[in-house]
Amino acid sequence: MESACFSESIYNLIPSDLKEPPQPPRYSSMFKEAVKNDMKKFKTSMKTMGPAKVDVPSPKDFLKKHSKEKSLPPKGKFQRRDARKPAVPLRTDHPVMGIQSGKNFINTNAADVIMGVAKKPKPIYVDKRTGDKHDLETSGLVPKYINKKDYGVIPEYICKRNEEVKKAQEEYNNYIQESLRKAAMKRLSDEEREGVLQGLKKNWEEVHKEFQSLSVFIDSIPKKIRKQKLEEEMKQLEYDISVLEKHKIIYIANKK
Repeated sequence: MESACFSESIYNLIPSDLKEPPQPPRYSSMFKEAVKNDMKKFKTSMKTMGPAKVDVPSPKDFLKKHSKEKSLPPKGKFQRRDARKPAVPLRTDHPVMGIQSGKNFINTNAADVIMGVAKKPKPIYVDKRTGDKHDLETSGLVPKYINKKDYGVIPEYICKRNEEVKKAQEEYNNYIQESLRKAAMKRLSDEEREGVLQGLKKNWEEVHKEFQSLSVFIDSIPKKIRKQKLEEEMKQLEYDISVLEKHKIIYIANKK
C-alpha cells in the first residue's frame, strides 16, 4: 500500500535545495509620489463645471427680456434750426391783379440791339461742297499752339531730368574708370578698336577664301576635319566682329 501511494519519478532524485536567482529591483522614480499628488489635486478640483469654489448663480438672476438692448437718450424738446417757410395761401385768397407797367419793351429791345456789340460768328469748316459743318477751333487746322510763348521750349522737368541723367552717367563713368584702374583694365581707343576690327575682317576674308577653295566632294576624314575647322574659325571671327561693332567701348586686361 505504501508503494502504491508513493509515485516514483526521476525528478525526485534532483536535490530540492536549489533556489532561483534573485531578480534585480525595478526602477522607481523619485518623483512618483509628487506626480500622484499633483494629478490627484488638479483632477479633483476640475471634476465639476469650472473650479469647485465658484459660487453657483442665483436662480433669481436669470436673463430678462430687453436687458442687453442699448438704452435711448432721454426725450427732449424739438428745436427747429431753419426758419419756417411761408404758409400756403388759402383757397379764398386772390392774387393782386390790374398792375400794368409803362415800359415799352419794343423800343427797349431795339435800343439794346442797336447799341450792343455784334456777335462774332463761330468759325466753322466744311469738308465737302455738300458736307457737314464742323468746329474750326477743335479741328487742328488753326495754328494756335505755335503762337504760344512757351512753344518749342523744353519743359523745366525735362531739363531737370536730363541733368540728373547726365550726373548719374558721369558718376557711373567715374566708378567704372576707378574699378578698371583697380582691376588693371585698359580701354581701347577708337583707332585701336578700328584697327582690331579691320584685322578681324581681313582674317575672315582669308579664311573664307580658303574655305571657298575646298573641293566640292568631301570624301575623306581629313577633308571633313579641315572643313569643320574652317567653319569654326569663320563663326568665331563673325562673333568677334559683331561684338566690336555693337559695343563702342571695349576694355582689355593689361598684360603683366
